[in-house]
Amino acid sequence: MLTLGKKTTYKRHYDTSLLFAISRSEKRKEIGITPKTLPFNGHDLWNCYELTWLNIEGKPEVVRAELIIPCDSPYLIESKSLKLYLVSFGNSKFQSEHEVEALIKTDLEKKLCSKIEIRLFHPKAAVTNTSALSKAKRLDGLKIQCDTYLPNKDFLSTEQKLTKESLCSDLLKTNCPVTGQPDYANLFIQYEGKKINHAGLLRYIVSYRNQTEFHEQCVERMFVDIKERCSPKKLTVFAQYTRRGGIDINPFRTNSKKTENTHH
Repeated sequence: MLTLGKKTTYKRHYDTSLLFAISRSEKRKEIGITPKTLPFNGHDLWNCYELTWLNIEGKPEVVRAELIIPCDSPYLIESKSLKLYLVSFGNSKFQSEHEVEALIKTDLEKKLCSKIEIRLFHPKAAVTNTSALSKAKRLDGLKIQCDTYLPNKDFLSTEQKLTKESLCSDLLKTNCPVTGQPDYANLFIQYEGKKINHAGLLRYIVSYRNQTEFHEQCVERMFVDIKERCSPKKLTVFAQYTRRGGIDINPFRTNSKKTENTHH
């Protein structure tokens, strides 16, 4: 049962039934994507900062879990259900970190009907590698006028000049389709082809301000719109959403086999 937007009771012991999966297919149909004809590859990178359990002696263990869910999985995980599921580990005892890692992997793969990757890091370990993001040209200083706050791909256009560039913006805001709460992200776009008009691209990014979709769906919509309107030879769209409830979700979509490292 969908728990997002509802009052819930936190379980004190491990409970796999808390996980809730959502089909990707319906929202993909809206933008002309079918499971057999994905125009991209990639994954959803989840950083889960609040995972703790008890070892056999009853002493707490604390780690950060990194989950990599392939974009061709038929389902995505509803974020609050994942939070509740991870919280349920808190007072349960496990033999080892490896046992916890294997258990989470098994439970999620069953719900998603797909293989996933999982890594556990201790609190002082580095989070996401953002070296490529730091080299990207920031669009946010451009002077533009905005009055459209739902996605409008008509803002996207190109020039004749061919280029390869990396762009970023902190102005992406979308909204949870269940609770209506705002979500903020740093957006990274890397492409090769006709030069995309920067002012138009920024207006397009801003136009998502009142859009109500999950993070993964917004990034896929952006990828499809830019591919359709600008026809880049290579395209990568990567959004780093801010943390909520101890979890951040970072969708990565690309049609390039070689992309600058924007994550682990």
